[in-house]
Amino acid sequence: MSEPWSSTPQDTTTVPGSDARGALRALRTEVAKAVVGQDAAVTGLVIALLCRGHVLLEGVPGVAKTLLARTVSAALSLDTRRVQFTPDLMPGDVTGSLVYEARSGQFSFREGPVFTNLLLADEINRTPPKTQAALLEAMEERQVTVEGLPRPLPDPFIVVATQNPVEYEGTYPLPEAQLDRFLLKLTMPLPSRDDEVGVLTRHSEGFDPRDLAAAGVRPVAGAADLEAGRAAVRRVTLAPEVIGYVVDLARATRQSPSLQLGVSPRGATALMSAARAWAWLSGRDYVTPDDVKALARPALRHRVELRAEAELEGVTAEAVLDGVLGSVPTPR
Repeated sequence: MSEPWSSTPQDTTTVPGSDARGALRALRTEVAKAVVGQDAAVTGLVIALLCRGHVLLEGVPGVAKTLLARTVSAALSLDTRRVQFTPDLMPGDVTGSLVYEARSGQFSFREGPVFTNLLLADEINRTPPKTQAALLEAMEERQVTVEGLPRPLPDPFIVVATQNPVEYEGTYPLPEAQLDRFLLKLTMPLPSRDDEVGVLTRHSEGFDPRDLAAAGVRPVAGAADLEAGRAAVRRVTLAPEVIGYVVDLARATRQSPSLQLGVSPRGATALMSAARAWAWLSGRDYVTPDDVKALARPALRHRVELRAEAELEGVTAEAVLDGVLGSVPTPR
């Protein structure tokens, strides 16, 4: 089922930041040169960039999770590094470490790949929780502390992590504290028949996913566009009724008999921020309850935890969230 925000509508009003919005919308066109379908995931990545948030992409192997992240990176004028998460990866391999210099007789800090604008954490759930936790400080505070000394990360900084479904062999569940650091969890389904035909057609014509430049992908937005977009998003207004609606949704998850862990205040804040960015991308300077509903599943699905008996009955987090959205009165 496609997400309600899988395509960006045309502007209906003139709101600040139109140039930046046009540049960020152009990302979709560039990504489409390499990735067929997956429009919802592309829009979700743009929303996360506007909110200074991080994104978790989940899907079975072979649905272009890594290709999508690489293509978005290529369409942005941002420094990007990739880390392939494996069972033997150590925390220092991500954050960096002190290295002894024989010539000077002193230790010097060697930066890890986390010191970048966009970090692609590929198959993040194939490494043990100890290494996954190395990203906690970086994702929350935009810094890395080594030997008691905090070292700031570049701005902007975003983690785009990919993972296979947890039931797949060789995966480790992400700690709850780390899941809560992701603004959105985007699921990438298997493509429709038409999209799959499009994928095979491109490959038959010589498309090489390792050579995005040959596919015509070029940078169309950069740090200045992101900053202008973020400033415009901060000016998007939220009526008290809409803020109350977000709070009521979060509180309803905490009272659900199917959940042992509901949405925290951080999750409610994430939903509000994502709805704000979506409203601006839609050409409005105010948030509607429909904006909140549209982003509820990707912003909250990874922040709730089912009770064991609910899992045995086949209940899903999405089904619970749908029930909450149906039960909480929508402000008029």
